Amino acid sequence: MYVDGLAEPSNPGTGTYGYVIYDGHRRVAEGEGLAGRDVTNNYAEYTALAEALRKVMEMHLAGEVVVRSDSQLLVGQMSKGWAVKGGGYVTKLKEARDLLAEFGSVTFEWIPREKNSEADLLSRIAYEKHK
Repeated sequence: MYVDGLAEPSNPGTGTYGYVIYDGHRRVAEGEGLAGRDVTNNYAEYTALAEALRKVMEMHLAGEVVVRSDSQLLVGQMSKGWAVKGGGYVTKLKEARDLLAEFGSVTFEWIPREKNSEADLLSRIAYEKHK
């Protein structure tokens, strides 16, 4: 899965998210929506992750889950033991961690923004709907 979130026109701002889920090489789901008003981009990133994990659970997709994100913070905190210092996004981080408990194998991979264009586009489409 690919996840992305943004806060516009400033950070904090209107937070939106997008995600794309693949089963192998086949695109099987996508989603976008409003993460909240006056939230940070990190809050929106974690909202994208939580919503994508919920969708995978709803679809009963089995096997290893690979989460790809251009957020170094999200990838670092979810997989590499980066410290969580606090902030408005912590409730969403905990929500995502709780959802991860339902999965057997989850890997997080940081990717450059250019390789996250589908999820990025969906988060921008959501922003245009909710700005």
